[in-house]
Amino acid sequence: MPIKVQSNLPAIKVLESENIFVMPDDVALKQDIRPLKILILNLMPTKITTETQLLRLLGNSPLQVDIELLQTASHVSKNTSSNHLNTFYKTFEDVKNDTFDGLIITGAPVEQLEFEEVDYWDELCQIMEWSKTNVYSTFHICWGAQAGLYYHYGVKKHSLPEKLSGIYTHNVLDPHHELMRGFDDTFQIPHSRYTGVKLDDVRKAPSLDVLAVSEKAGVSIICSKSGRQVFVTGHAEYDRDTLANEYMRDLNRGINPQVPYNYFPNNDPTRVPPMVWRSNATLLYTNWLNYFVYQATPYDLNELEKYVQDK
Repeated sequence: MPIKVQSNLPAIKVLESENIFVMPDDVALKQDIRPLKILILNLMPTKITTETQLLRLLGNSPLQVDIELLQTASHVSKNTSSNHLNTFYKTFEDVKNDTFDGLIITGAPVEQLEFEEVDYWDELCQIMEWSKTNVYSTFHICWGAQAGLYYHYGVKKHSLPEKLSGIYTHNVLDPHHELMRGFDDTFQIPHSRYTGVKLDDVRKAPSLDVLAVSEKAGVSIICSKSGRQVFVTGHAEYDRDTLANEYMRDLNRGINPQVPYNYFPNNDPTRVPPMVWRSNATLLYTNWLNYFVYQATPYDLNELEKYVQDK
């Protein structure tokens, strides 16, 4: 089944070239079913790239998904045109009276700042609080995961000795959990961050289950017992060349970064990285959509207030 987006969103051409089923909104209106309503709070600087990455994964399931894109009103994007944002994005003021089956909060390149120093932190807290009553399940990515763990459960982030960048192997701790169904015992996903959360700190929150960890990258996938809060500390949605682009960007800035771990063949940045995480990413997002959004969300989203969040 397709994802439904605005007819002229730039990501459509890329997705259609990859045989991802994208349905323009004028066609979807003729179908007599209720699509899943998914809101994406896109905090990444390369918003169009992130849109395409996430829509690619959300569109690879048998469910029709109605996408709304959200930006923060308290931060002006420097890397995406105002025309694109004004055309395709809403602000919290536009959606605060609506309800959604799912919410995705992306990562953001602000992890070296304290949460309270981020210029849109107050607005993000307002959105996360609103999500408790207006969204059934929220999927947090990288810094978004750290922000969500801190806001909802008081789990602090910690600085790493150096940037964690590369493709890391993870061990599944609970293969019977709905989010991990179909995963092999080990799987790989990218990470790109300067901070992380400690496993012991996460386990102090009784309503959180740790589902996957990495020997080198640490705790990776966390889910609340109700499935209404999901946290992924890496970037399963990344493209083949995303880490390469970040590496070259940092080189050009004079940061002298380490070559991303386990990424380039023979650690040679001139070679094309193999894509070894796409199937894992697809399974992760499909499981979330199926088990924690489609099967769990009430048909009438006005009934969301009856569902209690984890404490």
